[in-house]
Amino acid sequence: MTKNVRVRFAPSPTGPLHIGGVRTALFNYLFAKKHGGQFILRIEDTDQNRYVEGAENYIINALNWCGIPLDEGPNKNEKFGPYRQSERKNLYKQYAEKLIANGNAYYAFDTAEALDFHRKDHEAKGKTFIYNWHNRLKLSNSLALSAEEVKAKIEAGHDYVIRFKSPQDETLHLKDIIRGDIKIDTNILDDKVLFKSDGMPTYHLANIVDDHLMEISHVIRGEEWLPSLALHYQLYQALGWEAPQFAHLPLILKPTGKGKLSKRDGDKLGFPVFPLEWTDPKTNDVSRGYKEDGYFADAVVNFLAFLGWNPGTEQEIFNLEQLIEAFDLKRVNKAGARFDPDKIKWFNHHYMQQQNNAIIAEQYKPIVDNAINSNIDVNYIEMVVGLVKERATFVSDLWDLSHFFFKAPENYDEKASKKAFKEDTKTILTTVAEIINNTNDFTVENLQKTVKGWITSNEIGFGKVMMPLRLALVGALQGPDVFDIIYLIGKNETISRINTAIKSI
Repeated sequence: MTKNVRVRFAPSPTGPLHIGGVRTALFNYLFAKKHGGQFILRIEDTDQNRYVEGAENYIINALNWCGIPLDEGPNKNEKFGPYRQSERKNLYKQYAEKLIANGNAYYAFDTAEALDFHRKDHEAKGKTFIYNWHNRLKLSNSLALSAEEVKAKIEAGHDYVIRFKSPQDETLHLKDIIRGDIKIDTNILDDKVLFKSDGMPTYHLANIVDDHLMEISHVIRGEEWLPSLALHYQLYQALGWEAPQFAHLPLILKPTGKGKLSKRDGDKLGFPVFPLEWTDPKTNDVSRGYKEDGYFADAVVNFLAFLGWNPGTEQEIFNLEQLIEAFDLKRVNKAGARFDPDKIKWFNHHYMQQQNNAIIAEQYKPIVDNAINSNIDVNYIEMVVGLVKERATFVSDLWDLSHFFFKAPENYDEKASKKAFKEDTKTILTTVAEIINNTNDFTVENLQKTVKGWITSNEIGFGKVMMPLRLALVGALQGPDVFDIIYLIGKNETISRINTAIKSI
């Protein structure tokens, strides 16, 4: 890199941060850290009508939960602040006027009614109305009016916008790190509004000015901004500034692979599309979040990294440090990336196995305590977790896998009972209970050696003993090793459960 790497993530605070936005933030973060650069958060709130209370805090909390915190942003290292566009609005007018002065922009006084008339007139003729070189001299703007007429309209308080003057009969040669060389015919471009009649800049102007003033070196953003690339390049040229390098990330597609992933897809198919739970301040509707659904942040980040990027190897499991080391924008795909709800569960299952048992036990303890209305020692829960988590994807899965460690079975699986409980089962279980009761060295190894030794010496089939024993302890033919269960629930509880089973046969 020839200059300091500074990237920005610039969401609008119009609601919760979509998982696609998190992916954009992640790729910016990985690129910045790979090159020893800075990751900046800028809140693009020029559209105050769509502003939603709490959305900015949600965005920051979501980034922090994912482990990709900002280096600069609102209330943090404000070297180039402020970082909310609404607090920077005094900056933009001068640049709009500079563009007018150098002939790259103009005042437009067209009313909403007049523009609507032109659109409908074009539609009636099977055409599309585009405000640009082919008709701007016929409309109400400073290119078509005299200087005196323009001055009079402004002094009289007429509403106006400032539009960019897109060139005619030129070919733009643009570069994108992901998509390569792009050619654009300027004749198809419209004269975008840069400054609105309410005194606020549009996204296009504010974004360019802020990126320049904040010394952004690379703009890494979603594919939906690709149509704006030509205008943004031209604005840099018109203002005499060096443009940053651009990279447009592929869309995140629905699980079917057709169309952009939306909140409705998550609601319909039963998975979150937001990192954290969100309560709409207007309707109180609650949208699910990956955190509250039991996903590990590391799993979500690992999954998102593979939506549109691949390391060029077979490796799929990456911690954040490994992602930073491996990440390269040149290995980001152009084609859209299909969102696979099952794949993110696969990642979560892996991270469940890697997670420290003590941490899982702390998360699982409230579930256990609530289920049996008791305060269970977290160290005991930790031992249980170590035995059953292999089959779990979420902490919430653990109760079905381990409830028998905390309370005796209330009934026995009917199908398993027919299979395990035979005429001589009472006698067998009575003997097993005696053996366990008489075992002084109460360890898993010794219990296993003693009981299996008795089975072998008496030439009894292992199934005739172990199936009814498991059923007595668990209530079903499931769970980890029987002797691990016996050891954890203890001698007295084991004998009690065996005796209860004997009475029910």
